[in-house]
Amino acid sequence: MDLLSALRTTAAIREFDDRAVDVDVVHELLETARFAPSGGNRQAWRVIVVNNEDQRALLGDAYRKGWYEYLAQGAAGLVPWAPVTNREAEREAISNAAAFREMAEQGSGGMAEHLEAAPVLLLLVADLRFLATVDRDLDRYTLVGGGSIYPFAWSVLLAARAFGLGGVLTTMVVNQEEALKQAFHLEDHHCIAGLMVLGYPMHQPTKLRRAPVSSFATFDTLDGEPVTPH
Repeated sequence: MDLLSALRTTAAIREFDDRAVDVDVVHELLETARFAPSGGNRQAWRVIVVNNEDQRALLGDAYRKGWYEYLAQGAAGLVPWAPVTNREAEREAISNAAAFREMAEQGSGGMAEHLEAAPVLLLLVADLRFLATVDRDLDRYTLVGGGSIYPFAWSVLLAARAFGLGGVLTTMVVNQEEALKQAFHLEDHHCIAGLMVLGYPMHQPTKLRRAPVSSFATFDTLDGEPVTPH
């Protein structure tokens, strides 16, 4: 598969078959992804390959807590945890998360309910000492530091596509970081950037729907002329 095809067909995969993923394949994914760009080439990422059943269970519990809160906020018409939002409406929505948990427990469940059984769980950690977060002191949400971490995660997912695997990067466990730090031996200068869930997909989508370029790219100013082909 050529690069452009891979970029256009690498979807978020959350359903996997029963095949195990060999550790040599996981190593090859990381071996490829380590060439991802990062600020100052400091490569501030760390990866924990989670095999221990107790640690997997902790990740499953952390994911589900956030997931049901996410669903509750979405059902209330909110963008979950948006930096700019109605915090009162957000709190009210989150208070209904238990109802979404109960509904999920009555069915067969999806990735959230079976997370600990996923073939590969890679906990992505960032070392805050090595991130040049130039927006650190601005009076708004901090975003820039992720630019030195998430290209690595995307490279893992692209490499997985080349091996016939699929997966997804989720940040749902991040809001349970304090509860997870001790179990994974994280220090104060570490933060959880996300969790990569990988396996052999039940179905590999090849036609993805995305907004057109003209909806997000403009010339010269944010409200400038849309970028379209000539």
